Amino acid sequence: MQGLVLDFGGVLAGPGANGRLLAGVVAAARRDGVRTAILSNDPGGPGAQGLRDLAGSFVDVVVVSGDVGMAKPDRRIYELTAERLGLAPGECIFVDDLIANVRGAVAAGMVGVHHTDPVTVAEEIAVLLDSDGPGFGTSVVEDRGR
Repeated sequence: MQGLVLDFGGVLAGPGANGRLLAGVVAAARRDGVRTAILSNDPGGPGAQGLRDLAGSFVDVVVVSGDVGMAKPDRRIYELTAERLGLAPGECIFVDDLIANVRGAVAAGMVGVHHTDPVTVAEEIAVLLDSDGPGFGTSVVEDRGR
């Protein structure tokens, strides 16, 4: 897998999220050469600037539904996100807390991961990326005990 695409609300922030753990996973993936993106159903406008600002510093690409005129689970938004990463959908992992969005990503050709628990998701990403480097192994084990 060459790409990692994450939802923002419910995965990186909000109830049930562990932003610190998953930020480590994103950083480790980027160090390993994996292209990364946030795909959000945010309505866009000035209120989405904070999300847009994560492009380049935290992830490679940010796609905001309100900016592109389509939303998850429409397969076209996953295809667009993969294209912006310079990848085919089949080269990407997609993580979301809403199963309908995961199914939409799978229908577009991505590998879907349903976020139900940040530690489990981090472990699944590590397996899919065949990685045991920093941000995957150590921090996952440390967070498992909390």
